[in-house]
Amino acid sequence: MDIPDEIKIKATIKPGTVFYFTEETFSSQEPHYFIVLNRDPLSTNVVILVCSSSQIEKVEKRIARLGLPCETAVKILESEYTSFTTDSIINCNEVFQRSIDQLVGKLKTNDLKIKAEMSSGFVEKLVAAVRKSPLVAQEVKDMLP
Repeated sequence: MDIPDEIKIKATIKPGTVFYFTEETFSSQEPHYFIVLNRDPLSTNVVILVCSSSQIEKVEKRIARLGLPCETAVKILESEYTSFTTDSIINCNEVFQRSIDQLVGKLKTNDLKIKAEMSSGFVEKLVAAVRKSPLVAQEVKDMLP
């Protein structure tokens, strides 16, 4: 018996849940890893996500060029997270908001994969980096653990 997609999302979603999907607003059609950060996405139906990039130097240069705090980027080595195939960086100045229904829809069309959960230590680093960002709205920061 297959578990319904809505249950798969709702049963797993919490800070540290990692989804792998193509983001329509990106120029690249390659899927990316998105990490859930907010405290209780089920109660708000809003999922706060940050996205990883393998283009470490490009992200660091962009953050520097914009005059943003370097602490708003978090590097994660391939060896530190099992699903990563290369060293990556997460620009915590850019957060993405999606509804549970949007994620369920992507799962139903096989456009989303649920990956291994990220450790609480990394989630704490990501949350701290988002909190330091002058670009992230306070109402988003208020949803974080």
